[in-house]
Amino acid sequence: MLVDIFSDPICPWCFIGKKRLTEALALRPDLPVTIRWRAFQLNPDMPAEGMDRQTYLNVKFGGTDRASQIYGRIRDVGTSVGIDFQFDKIEMTPNTVPAHRLIRFAQRPDIDKANEVTDLLFDAYFLNGELIGKLDTLLDIGEKAGIDRAALKAYFETDEDADEILAEDQHARRLGIGGVPCFIVDGKYALSGAQEAESFLPIFDMAAQEAAQEPATPA
Repeated sequence: MLVDIFSDPICPWCFIGKKRLTEALALRPDLPVTIRWRAFQLNPDMPAEGMDRQTYLNVKFGGTDRASQIYGRIRDVGTSVGIDFQFDKIEMTPNTVPAHRLIRFAQRPDIDKANEVTDLLFDAYFLNGELIGKLDTLLDIGEKAGIDRAALKAYFETDEDADEILAEDQHARRLGIGGVPCFIVDGKYALSGAQEAESFLPIFDMAAQEAAQEPATPA
């Protein structure tokens, strides 16, 4: 079973959604699953250098009061899945193309570290307030996930995958995806938002049933 996840590393609901997906998969331990991370930008017009957090909150939510209400609710939901959001530690809201490039590099078949990298990006940003738009931070995260630092640095010295990430973001919007996380199972069934773990199970079961009914491929 293939689960495509449209996500952004600075989306708190994506962090929560990843936790709930993990819970759902634990309820179906015998289900063979491949996760493929897909790029989406919450802020596609974000300057390359990012934006001061206070400025971002003013632009996005009209000020800190409204933002505090929204993030207060997110913090409460996060607590229910074991996430201790530290929003006050975030000083900059980054352009996430570089972080998506790290995920894309980690997703190469010969590396296969995208899930680990995604978890580390969420932790770095939401728990530690790290600047995940900075090259050194991304190199540290990659190295922590077990990726060769020199190879990753050489990758970032190019523009490889940058255009593909921007195109994937646009493709998601053409598909009607206006927010993330969005989970697509076997290219057929979509679940939008950080749904409870139990919400995944009917989709998993339908996909497994369909796979079982497919004729075997001749040897």
